[in-house]
Amino acid sequence: MRILITAGPTREYLDDVRYLSNASSGRMGYALAQAALNAGHEVVLVTGPVDLHPPVGCEVHQVVTTEQMRSASVSCFPRCDGVIAAAAVCDYKPRQRTVGKMTKTGDAITIELIETDDVLAELGRMRGSRWVVGFALEAGNARENALQKLRAKNCDVVVLNGPQAIGSETNDVQLIGSQGEIRASWNGVKSEIARSLIEWIGGNLSSTPPA
Repeated sequence: MRILITAGPTREYLDDVRYLSNASSGRMGYALAQAALNAGHEVVLVTGPVDLHPPVGCEVHQVVTTEQMRSASVSCFPRCDGVIAAAAVCDYKPRQRTVGKMTKTGDAITIELIETDDVLAELGRMRGSRWVVGFALEAGNARENALQKLRAKNCDVVVLNGPQAIGSETNDVQLIGSQGEIRASWNGVKSEIARSLIEWIGGNLSSTPPA
């Protein structure tokens, strides 16, 4: 299979030096890319800014903003069999970006935020015969929220994990199916979880090869 994998955070700039983002290390997405390569698959990796070297042998697209990740993912997806959306995409961006650097005035400031494009939802809409695996990081009402994400974004399954996964070398995940059932669960180092997930995908999801 040829697998599209998104990894790492995105950034949304307030001005030319400050940005909104999160502490995603990209380790899970990069581990998935390596595990897929080890299993003999082709990998297209769309990655936000991280301090990691992409696995040797995959096609790499470096991005920064959510819009750049959306554009690269939408462009690459038609020639892939499926996607694993492991990126921690920034959900909001400032309505207006300040040119240069904002200076301190001693007064409070208000920044109006608007939602960014939903990368996974767009891939879900254009999936056709391809499979879609999403990631859901939830802190409360976790399984129900993950199921809502699965249905809203047209995923086959969603990998549910918690905030403790951010920046960590380990993870504890549940694979949630379309009825809210737990299809599988794994915990340990991210490389082993990645291997297990790639094996599960190989045995349970399939698609018609893209043209």
